[in-house]
Amino acid sequence: PNQIYHITTTTFRREKLFADPFCGRKVVESLHRESQSGRCQTLCFVVMPDHLHWLMQLSEGGSLSTSVMNVKSHATRGITQLRGTSGKIWQRGFYDHALRKDEDVLATARYIIANPLRSGLVKRVGDYPLWDAMWLS
Repeated sequence: PNQIYHITTTTFRREKLFADPFCGRKVVESLHRESQSGRCQTLCFVVMPDHLHWLMQLSEGGSLSTSVMNVKSHATRGITQLRGTSGKIWQRGFYDHALRKDEDVLATARYIIANPLRSGLVKRVGDYPLWDAMWLS
């Protein structure tokens, strides 16, 4: 409980599925849904065209693998329904990095949020639609 993780997970075969903003919004909805469950708190995220970065903190009784599985499965259902197709959306597994007490959470969040800038998708972070950070609320 209370451990903060930086999660990275990619689409199947690195397909740029989330370049379609409607598909990307399904991932955002899934992140919000998981946070509302009380199992974790989303600190920030960015949905890139072929992957997701998610900074989250586990709640008491929460499970990292369960939260990631819930986000991926809920997003998959929404995307396959939206597209009227079936098939794999995500690569198996995910990468996680547990932040140590001495690591700066805000610096990690800035790194995550700046992904669209570094990849050349936008010139300003505010121009990218698929991100959020709790410090803005």
